[in-house]
Amino acid sequence: MLDSQIKHWWGTPLVGLAGGYLASLIGWPLPWMVGSLLAIILVRCLTPWQLAEIPGGRKCGQWIVGIGIGLHFTPVVMEQVLAHFWLILAGALLTSVSSVIGIWLMRRSGEDRATAFFSSMPGGSGEMVNLGARNGAVLSRVAAGQSLRVLTVVLCVPAAFKYLLGEGAPAVQPASINFYWLALLFPAGALLAWIWQRLRQPNPWLFGPLLVSAGVSILWDLHIGLPDGSSQMGQWLIGSGLGCHFNRAFFRRAPSFIGKTLLGTALTMLIASLCALGLSALTQLDLRSMTLGMMPGGIAEMSLTAETLQLSVPLVTALQVMRLIFVLFLAEPLFRYWARQDQANPS
Repeated sequence: MLDSQIKHWWGTPLVGLAGGYLASLIGWPLPWMVGSLLAIILVRCLTPWQLAEIPGGRKCGQWIVGIGIGLHFTPVVMEQVLAHFWLILAGALLTSVSSVIGIWLMRRSGEDRATAFFSSMPGGSGEMVNLGARNGAVLSRVAAGQSLRVLTVVLCVPAAFKYLLGEGAPAVQPASINFYWLALLFPAGALLAWIWQRLRQPNPWLFGPLLVSAGVSILWDLHIGLPDGSSQMGQWLIGSGLGCHFNRAFFRRAPSFIGKTLLGTALTMLIASLCALGLSALTQLDLRSMTLGMMPGGIAEMSLTAETLQLSVPLVTALQVMRLIFVLFLAEPLFRYWARQDQANPS
């Protein structure tokens, strides 16, 4: 049984490593995530070899990345984030509302209401599939729409930021490494992730380690970082896991649906950029960090991009987390209100 499972995924880490290494050679931003992601998609689409996800691989990658993101939070940084709380709230709300465009496009192409709604919401894939299941959506399409949105953002945004907007100012000095603290943070983060998962909360293997790491970093004002190569390992594991969601059949299935998803994602990204420009003009906050924080991507992916380009990781993370909270708590009530309104006022 174990041998049979290994046969399906033993090549995944190797192909991911090869892709990440090639992407790093050409200087591609976020190379170990984007490179491993593309390499695995290409193998699954162009060959009969259907690489499977490494058991627990993506969770492990999120665990590493969550610890790393949390270490960027310090008392001074947290004060700055809290000082701009209402701005962060407004930015997250604007990004969430922009998903209406995707819903409209889906409805125009003939998708049912529930499928159009939950496949367009910029929330986590697993969470949106669960909400869609409770409201009669076509789950395969919800999962496809969510996966394609994240894929589009991961492939486009880091490259656009690096080559069009430039990198952030270099760090004054690299963060020190304290293995005693890290030896405490990693097990504590895994424990909270396990509890978070048992409570059926969203994104447990990112949020659990992130909360532990950020809390300890703020309370003890740590100013430490992860050892060299840790971020790359997290990228590789996450990218390898994401790539296994795509194959030739995925891209052949319902090309109209895929086209509408890509168009909706592109328009949402454009609106996010314009909103970030307006909000940044009202404050002293960095435009690049604001824009990245408002992109409809995953928290781990966008925070890693901020880290790679040396932008404000806490600001980007705060915007992404706030948007996820909006979507998770408001998506279902808004959908049911919309359904009731249509029933009360049939066209």
